[in-house]
Amino acid sequence: MKFGKSICVLNVGGTRYAFTREVIRDFPLRRVSRLIACATEKEVLELCDDYDRDRNEFFFDRHAQAFVFIMLYVRSGKLRFVPGVCELSFYTEMLYWGLESAHLDSCCQKRLDDRMSDIGLDTLSEEDIEDEPQSPGESVQEAELTCRARWLEKMRKAFEEPNSSLVAQLLASVSVIFVIVSMIMLCASTLPDWDTAKRTTVEEHRIVEAVCIGWFTAECIVRFLVAKDKWDFLRRPLNIIDVIAITPYYVTMAMARAGMPGAGLGVAGIILRVLRMMRVFWLMKLARHFLGLQTLGLTLRRCYREMVMLMVFVCVAMAIYSALAQLLEHGLDLETQNSDYASIPAAAWWVIISMTTVGYGDVYPVTIGGRVLGGMCVVSGIVLLALPITFIYHSFVQCYHELKLRSARYARNLSAEMLR
Repeated sequence: MKFGKSICVLNVGGTRYAFTREVIRDFPLRRVSRLIACATEKEVLELCDDYDRDRNEFFFDRHAQAFVFIMLYVRSGKLRFVPGVCELSFYTEMLYWGLESAHLDSCCQKRLDDRMSDIGLDTLSEEDIEDEPQSPGESVQEAELTCRARWLEKMRKAFEEPNSSLVAQLLASVSVIFVIVSMIMLCASTLPDWDTAKRTTVEEHRIVEAVCIGWFTAECIVRFLVAKDKWDFLRRPLNIIDVIAITPYYVTMAMARAGMPGAGLGVAGIILRVLRMMRVFWLMKLARHFLGLQTLGLTLRRCYREMVMLMVFVCVAMAIYSALAQLLEHGLDLETQNSDYASIPAAAWWVIISMTTVGYGDVYPVTIGGRVLGGMCVVSGIVLLALPITFIYHSFVQCYHELKLRSARYARNLSAEMLR
């Protein structure tokens, strides 16, 4: 359908928004962008409630305030609930305009999951609210307009969301296998007999290492290319760890080709071996595939204040008990000085292992005053460590419940995809 005017007006609940045809064509809201693909006025009315040809105005009988927040998402990329509006009502508006729950900020996703769980709608999914059926011609035109965007989104979900599709699960499984193989080789390389075994199977070792590094490199590059925000991708800690873990291999290969073996580089060789050991952080990649690790990471991120408070408690108590222990064990009786408590920093080691009830036994008090202080240190350590645990525990339960609901939603979408 060819519109007579270059300006298109969207009338949502009485509020008008004017856009050019080019903006409408690339609009992030699926229902709006499909208007350009309509061939007849009948197809237009399948997407909106009324259409004024003279003013080129599309009428949508929807919640005007909710659309204001949806437009804020279009401009800023952040989608939050409207204050005072039911979460499920706003979610219905999102589905109408072509958005999903994944577009919500994490705090609002939690509110939506809790609301759905409270009223027994755990099985609610985006497929529960369907648009009007499309004609074959409209579907073809829409596919032509958004083919590249959809392909990029599918690629992004395949690498970033392991439960989003069968292909994503397959890629996740391959990635886990390569991580495990890489970790096994890293651990084996520290064995005393590894150098001897490496000389006999040097070619096989190089092939396996090259394949693992090649997979991680390709995965990192593809994820960067399909990322929505390249700068945000580079700032993520896991992505930084990926780059740090991959780089030493290529630096080693470059030095080998230049005739500079890494073993004899002095300080440079030590730095290179330290960077190579950073591969152990590839285990963090497993957090994308296992609910338990995701729950742990989300809990630590949300409870950083409680963790800081716990560290402050421990540091204050450690400073007090270290000074007292050094005084009682080393500073009062000059004849029976305990050399293990010669300084406050040395006594701090005994305090921390006592407060955490580890007690290695390598350092211990010998005076009566020191032993009484040790008992007080152990008891106070138990109390101080237990104080923030309740907050962390409740946050862990909430995070687990939230991620479990999200995982169940992905599983339902995957089941629907398999049945198609």
